[in-house]
Amino acid sequence: MSVEEVSQKLEAVSVSNDDTPKTVLTDSNNFEVKHPLNSKWTLWYTKPAVDKSESWSDLLRPVTTFETVEEFWAIVQNIPEPHELPLKSDYHVFRGDIRPEWEDEANAKGGKWSFQLRGKGSDIDELWLRTLLAVIGETIDEEDSQINGVVLSIRKGGNKFALWTRSEDEQALRNIGAKFKQVLKLTEDGHLEFFPHSSANERHAQPTIVL
Repeated sequence: MSVEEVSQKLEAVSVSNDDTPKTVLTDSNNFEVKHPLNSKWTLWYTKPAVDKSESWSDLLRPVTTFETVEEFWAIVQNIPEPHELPLKSDYHVFRGDIRPEWEDEANAKGGKWSFQLRGKGSDIDELWLRTLLAVIGETIDEEDSQINGVVLSIRKGGNKFALWTRSEDEQALRNIGAKFKQVLKLTEDGHLEFFPHSSANERHAQPTIVL
């Protein structure tokens, strides 16, 4: 799928900001059954750069916001799957109005658990869906909502999963990391690495925790 086709499909999914979002269970009589999530989430997309003059803000765009199970499934079923995305593009799903940028106030004092799936990764679609369900269902989060969002980056050397947190609390991070490994179905040979956002500008930043 080309960059243009992906962009068109994502633009088609974007919904208006009215107070009555439709769900996949909406019938002709406007009967709606909704199962609310604990938090509102926003899907963002980063398209590949086509011009060196394009900045990060030029490439990053919010696609749509959802806060019910029905809205989530309607979105997932109508956007390109990970294996269809072009190289150097990213999906981001973040809580509320948090931007997927380490400079955002909600992210500034946290970091990210990172894992690189090397090779083409035939199961990337399944792993991304498993990750999304775990994040929005908050089954791998701490009681005080440590997780701000999750990112999938499509790269030539291997697709990257990153789970963003709001703090560097080591005990909470280790608990989250252990659960994240289960979601990604990692064996003992598969390692997660935690990088604090404070080191984001460092060229050769080293992980502070490895699981």
